[in-house]
Amino acid sequence: MVEQSEIAGPRGPVIPLPDPDDATPPGGQLLTLGRRIRHFRTERGLTLDQLGAAVGRTASQLSLVENGHREPRLTLLQAIAAALDVRVADLLSSQPPTRRAALEIALERAQRSGLYTGLGLPTVKSSRTLPLEALEALVGLHAELARRADAAIATPEEARRVTTALRAWMRERDNYLPEIEDAAEEALTWGGYTSGALTHRSVALMAEHLGFTLIHVDDLPHSTRTVTDLANGRIYLPPSSIPGGHGLRSLALQAIAHRVLGHEQPRSYADFLRQRVEINYFAAACLLPRSAAVAFLTEAKRARDLAVEDVRDAFGVTHETAGWRMTNLLTAHLGLRLHFMRVGDDGAVYKAYENDGMPLPTDAAGAVEGQLVCRQWPARMAFTQRDKTTEYHQYTDTPAGTYWSSTQTGWTGTGGFSITVGVPFAQAKWFRGRETTTRTRSRCPDPACCRLPDSRLTDRWSEHSWPSAAVHAQILAPLPTGVFPGVDEAEVYAFLERHAP
Repeated sequence: MVEQSEIAGPRGPVIPLPDPDDATPPGGQLLTLGRRIRHFRTERGLTLDQLGAAVGRTASQLSLVENGHREPRLTLLQAIAAALDVRVADLLSSQPPTRRAALEIALERAQRSGLYTGLGLPTVKSSRTLPLEALEALVGLHAELARRADAAIATPEEARRVTTALRAWMRERDNYLPEIEDAAEEALTWGGYTSGALTHRSVALMAEHLGFTLIHVDDLPHSTRTVTDLANGRIYLPPSSIPGGHGLRSLALQAIAHRVLGHEQPRSYADFLRQRVEINYFAAACLLPRSAAVAFLTEAKRARDLAVEDVRDAFGVTHETAGWRMTNLLTAHLGLRLHFMRVGDDGAVYKAYENDGMPLPTDAAGAVEGQLVCRQWPARMAFTQRDKTTEYHQYTDTPAGTYWSSTQTGWTGTGGFSITVGVPFAQAKWFRGRETTTRTRSRCPDPACCRLPDSRLTDRWSEHSWPSAAVHAQILAPLPTGVFPGVDEAEVYAFLERHAP
């Protein structure tokens, strides 16, 4: 039988809470407790042997207590307090007794941390002969070491904050980076590109120009997409038999981009994420070169026949890449403002961009990732259609105005997704599918639009149901620390050792 104290009632916590009346200090306070006992002992002029004799303990046992290595029972604390003529509360105070004691405690804690022990360096004992200035310098260095380690950890909150800032930065530039466009145009000349879809051969020639050979292997480290051997001039890719040539071309181009754009080891998660944005942009700019893509889009606009699927097929890329590339070029070169979304079949946003005023769902910090789009938006309405082989077109009335959108659905091993590219109503005249009569009305973010159930259903089920929410694991998990967040460097180095010539 489970005791009532071990499990919660209907409104209580499941995990037992500590008793506030328990006088035993938690592990994190043992150092402070030990230093306070030592302070009062030396203030009274007692040695460890003399205090031990008074409380019935050996000097070695008391030394463990004073150094924070052993947690004393309450009875021993009471005996020590009586021998030192202080209250138990005086011993249990969370405040170090002196400035030096505070520094000694800080140094001891820092040297016990995994961050420091992982360095394999010796510990420094804070003896009485250690000058106060040296103690302060050591504590300051440990604090800076911890600060830098914390800055390298990308928690979900930090990742969302950085992503939001990057999206705002890209929006200010209409999602167009001319410096990377120029770099891509130059790199394409190395591969002999002229028109149409970029070939694997051209990508290999681009790598060769930089002194690299593309090699396909089947034992890449699980935490990497590619590995570049800078010493021997090799770029390792997944097996060439993987279906879909676009993926392998894109991976190779991203690896090449690090060299073309002069990337160095990222200094922070924000720097790491910026590099990811830049290499993805470079790869897309090579797969759909600016000069050829702008010419193609200009002709399609002249014919009032812009379509994501045509761009996709003309350059041999995925629907997502074609749609995203249109957001790079349509505003800067054709004067069209637009929005783009990749949304899961559960309605959650994976990627989104707008410079046309489309009211994307955001949290309080401005992040869109993980937010649910309105059920009336084409990004979700497309999943309700029987024919999912062609693009789905729809007009949507929103509080910010009316928008036309084109949406294509797809599926991966983890579920369905939709890719949406849309424009304000007045600009729909340039796109194929503008003649659609499908039109919906969205009042989001008003919860009464699609988030709140019918009142009759609420009355029937609110007191008789208990849904358990599903949470994406990646929302809660922080990225590992390291030079390259999320990369198992030991596995990478072992891989390079196996393949080194």
